[in-house]
Amino acid sequence: MKRSSAIRRAVLATAAVALVATGCTAQAAGSGGGKPSAPTTGASSSASSSATPPAPSASASGTATPDGKPSSPTPTPAAKALMKDGDENEQVRELQARLRQLDYFDRAPTGFYGSITAKAVSGFQKKRGLPETGSVDETTWRRLLGMTKKPTADELKPSTSNKLDTPDARCMKGRVLCISKESRTLAWMIDGRVVSSMDVRFGSENTPTREGTFAVGWKAKDWTSTIYHTPMPYAMFFSGGQAVHYSADFAARGYNGASHGCVNVRDRAKISALFDQVKVGDKVVVHW
Repeated sequence: MKRSSAIRRAVLATAAVALVATGCTAQAAGSGGGKPSAPTTGASSSASSSATPPAPSASASGTATPDGKPSSPTPTPAAKALMKDGDENEQVRELQARLRQLDYFDRAPTGFYGSITAKAVSGFQKKRGLPETGSVDETTWRRLLGMTKKPTADELKPSTSNKLDTPDARCMKGRVLCISKESRTLAWMIDGRVVSSMDVRFGSENTPTREGTFAVGWKAKDWTSTIYHTPMPYAMFFSGGQAVHYSADFAARGYNGASHGCVNVRDRAKISALFDQVKVGDKVVVHW
C-alpha cells in the first residue's frame, strides 16, 4: 500500500513538471524562455498581438478614421464668383450680350443677374465641362471671353428685344407713352417719332392692365407699393394705382411672371432715362 502511494506521488510530480515545460502558462514577451509570468485570462499576449490591426495612417486624400478607413477628402474651396444672382451692373450687361452671341441668352441685355441669366450661364458651363454653378467665376469668364467678341453698343443696349408694331393712331401726336399689348413694347413717342423703346410686361388675367387713353398723373422715383409692399422704382402713375415702373422680377424671370396690373419695364437704365423725360400730363395709350 505504501509503495503504490509513493508511485502515485512520483507520477503526479512528473506531470506537474511536464505542464510547466510545455508552456501552457503565458510567457512574458521577450522572456527567452525565462520564468513564467502570472497567468492571464482569455487569449495569450502573442495571440492578442497578432490579432490587433495596425494603427491607421493618413491617406493622401484625407485623414484616417478610427476603423482604419480613409475619411472623405477635404473639399476644395469654391471659386470666387465675379458675377452672381442679384448683381446689377454693366459687366452683367456685357456677360448677357456675350451669352447672346452664343445663343444662350435670348433677350436684350438688362444688366440684372437673375434666374434667366443664371440658367444661361449654367448651360454654357455644362457645354464646356465646367462646374454648373450658375455663377461666373474667373475660369468661366475667361472661357466666355475667348469664344466671343466685344459687344457693340447696339448689342449691349438694343432698342428692344421685341419688335415694335405699327403705332396706334392715338400715339401720333404730342408726347405719348405708346404701350402695345400685342408686341409687349413701350414706345416713347414725340409727334409720331419713336424716341426710345423697351420691353414691357402686363398684369395677369386676375389683375389686368387697363386699356385706353390716360395721362401721367404723378411720378415717384423711389416708390413701394402700399398694397403689395414691393419696390416700384421710376413709377409713372397713369390710372389709379397702375403705373409704368421698373421691375426686378421682370428682369429676372421675364415673361414667366406677371404684374398686378402695372406696366413692368425690365431695363433699369432705359426707364431711368425715360423717367427724366416724361412729364406729368403726358399722354399714355395702352392698346392691342
